[in-house]
Amino acid sequence: MHDKPSSGSDRAILGLLIDEDCQRPWSVAEIEREIGHDAADGIARLHGAGLAHRLDGFVWATRAAVAADQLTR
Repeated sequence: MHDKPSSGSDRAILGLLIDEDCQRPWSVAEIEREIGHDAADGIARLHGAGLAHRLDGFVWATRAAVAADQLTR
């Protein structure tokens, strides 16, 4: 079972990853600067839920995450 998002930080991280204007791989350090605190747990939850990919300190949204965001607009 997946953990529930932690006080909106998971949504904030996901929002960065699926933003159409800056959709790219983000470094973990960039994400932490944007949200103002440690992002490791949130990134792990998003990865575990299939919403983010991780590789060598970089994170980006999965196609499923982007498609789900487009459906809810």
